[in-house]
Amino acid sequence: MIEPYKGVIYDPACGSGGMFVQSIKFIENHEGDKKEVSIYGQEYTATTYKLAKMNLAIRGISANLGDVPADTFARDQHPDLKADYIMANPPFNQKDWRASDELIDDPRWRGYDVPPKSNANYAWILNMVSKLSSTGVAGFILANGALSGGGEEYKIRKKLIENDIVEAIVILPQNMFYTTNISVTMWILNNNKKERSVKNPDGTKKYRNRNNEILFMDLREIGEPFEKKFTQFSEKHISEIATTYHNWQTGNGYKDTPEYSYSAKKEEVVGKEYSLVPSKYIEFVNRDENIDYDDKMIELQSEFVDLLKQEEQSKKDLLEVFKGLGYEIKL
Repeated sequence: MIEPYKGVIYDPACGSGGMFVQSIKFIENHEGDKKEVSIYGQEYTATTYKLAKMNLAIRGISANLGDVPADTFARDQHPDLKADYIMANPPFNQKDWRASDELIDDPRWRGYDVPPKSNANYAWILNMVSKLSSTGVAGFILANGALSGGGEEYKIRKKLIENDIVEAIVILPQNMFYTTNISVTMWILNNNKKERSVKNPDGTKKYRNRNNEILFMDLREIGEPFEKKFTQFSEKHISEIATTYHNWQTGNGYKDTPEYSYSAKKEEVVGKEYSLVPSKYIEFVNRDENIDYDDKMIELQSEFVDLLKQEEQSKKDLLEVFKGLGYEIKL
């Protein structure tokens, strides 16, 4: 969806480097040049940090994962980085992410009225916002609670919307992850929603002005079974989802679709108290609204007649059984 063809790519919670590997595959599949990207990441766990280095090295991917494994909040390895693309799947609802009053005045929160104080969801968001270049775009996964939380989260979310960098909110199906079965949300933030043309390996793309608009997508009814109890998107699903997003960006054939997508104006979001919950905007069809009462009652009447006839027949059959056993029941 965010098409990381060239530039600086960053993942603040890179794990074993999977996002980077997929980015390179994407570039190669679209006839791009992997030499045109620079990769930066950070990982807290020492073992995973080593795995990431090995994972990238064996694929010939050069990357700067910082000098040491370190906490992204407490020991930022790339304090001056400005990335063109950020992709991340940070820990959900992470608690105890800062000790006492540490990080209250961290430069990453400046301009957002209040520092994040509860779980780390909005700390991850603001860390990524601070790393975006002037035309940078970020795509990341977070727990659904971040879409409508109160307190400091509300104030930060309001500022993100007022600053017009929220481009798309996409809710995903349940059971897409090994670590949780809940539905989660993909956020796309974009520092450049203005009209512009971009030359990609697969052709020039002209983006329309999307200022003060946010695309909401609900993908909970999309997907196919995976390993019996999980859900995944097929290649066809991925193509259709990305096409919807890109059509909205370019103005080429996009239209709001009930139970799937809706392009909301900023005024609508403000009117809903800066909530980013997709179901507040996407139209859902109430299939009970258009039911004809008389038709429904006639249908129920017919079903009830059938049930009564079946009951009468069962009663006769039961009486015959007892009579055959020599214990006739007289009513």
